[in-house]
Amino acid sequence: MQTWSSVAVPRLPGTPRPLRLHDTATGQVRPTAPGAAARMYVCGITPYDATHLGHAATYLAFDLVNRVWQDNGHEVHYVQNVTDIDEPLLERAERDSDDWIVLGMRETALFREDMEALRVLPPREFVGAVEAIPEIVEVIAKLLADGSAYRADDAEFPDVYFDHDATGRFGYESNYDAETMAKFFAERGGDPDRPGKRHPLDALLWRVAREGEPSWESELGAGRPGWHIECSAIAVNRLGLGFDVQGGGSDLIFPHHEYSAAHAEAVAADHPFARHYVHAGMIGLDGEKMSKSRGNLVFVSRLRADGVDPAAIRLALFAGHYREDRAWTGQLLADAQDRLARWREAVALPAGPDAGDTVARLRDHLSDDLNTPKALTAIDAWVTSALRRDGTDQAAPGLVKEAVDALLGIVL
Repeated sequence: MQTWSSVAVPRLPGTPRPLRLHDTATGQVRPTAPGAAARMYVCGITPYDATHLGHAATYLAFDLVNRVWQDNGHEVHYVQNVTDIDEPLLERAERDSDDWIVLGMRETALFREDMEALRVLPPREFVGAVEAIPEIVEVIAKLLADGSAYRADDAEFPDVYFDHDATGRFGYESNYDAETMAKFFAERGGDPDRPGKRHPLDALLWRVAREGEPSWESELGAGRPGWHIECSAIAVNRLGLGFDVQGGGSDLIFPHHEYSAAHAEAVAADHPFARHYVHAGMIGLDGEKMSKSRGNLVFVSRLRADGVDPAAIRLALFAGHYREDRAWTGQLLADAQDRLARWREAVALPAGPDAGDTVARLRDHLSDDLNTPKALTAIDAWVTSALRRDGTDQAAPGLVKEAVDALLGIVL
């Protein structure tokens, strides 16, 4: 699948800081410690609606991970999927009398445009679930062969399910108790009451073809893949087991990331799927999580059409810490626009205060679990001093401009 265009990332003088990130599995902020090549998988969209600000906040957070790693001299192997076959997509297409393929292609194209406008560095590999079906089938067949999966007791529709406890480690990623797992499994795409399953928490791997539904011929019979196995196969086949960061929104902690890890670990008879499980908080509007089901979305494309500078959107979302649930408001955007104007005014000056300490503080804060509020405050302090005409360093404005571009992805 085609990705979007990249941008050049300036190289900065001085000493980079190794990245530390919060890991959901351990509940600790730990060093990422990648090798020469840092490996990251971030779960992509199900393309049945345009990119909303909840999506944007997630992909901007992992864009910072990419940028800090690059600042540390790592090559970054970044993989992202697109769930271009799944129930929500089919349901939206049916509701709107649309072709599900056309709908998915249209919304994926808009997503690419939004990511490019926001200056999100693109993944090296951008993989649709449909194009990955052969490799997904291969993984499911292995799970069936080793007893980690089974056919539902249903003569008409013998769907394939995963024995959720096949690895003996189920639950280590989310650390949720059984009651919470059951609640989220039912709310987030699971089918706990499906007759023929051995356990309510066993997750669908392969849905046998039904009349009127898209399906693909395979050694499993005609059908289509479940949600979680898609990411297991795509990630491990490109990054290997034990890659550095598995990322997504906090609503993916369970079931999606728990099952993606369990599927991959069962096939490999090894663990962990990823060394860090990193999750971004939800963006709310009017006191509720921004989501398609609630219809309370603010779209990146709508803001762009209204003339909002994408750099201001980045700044507005960086005003809160990536792991926090936070609200989008008109005042948040207005403050970001004012901040952007001040920063641009300051870097356009012929001289300013020495910026070496400012760049060092910017690196310190971003390397400490992407602390963007403190990072923005560090730039604000230099800007305030520069606008008072406090400094005479002619190289300082250019250095700040390059640092903000390289590490925050914002062009001043």
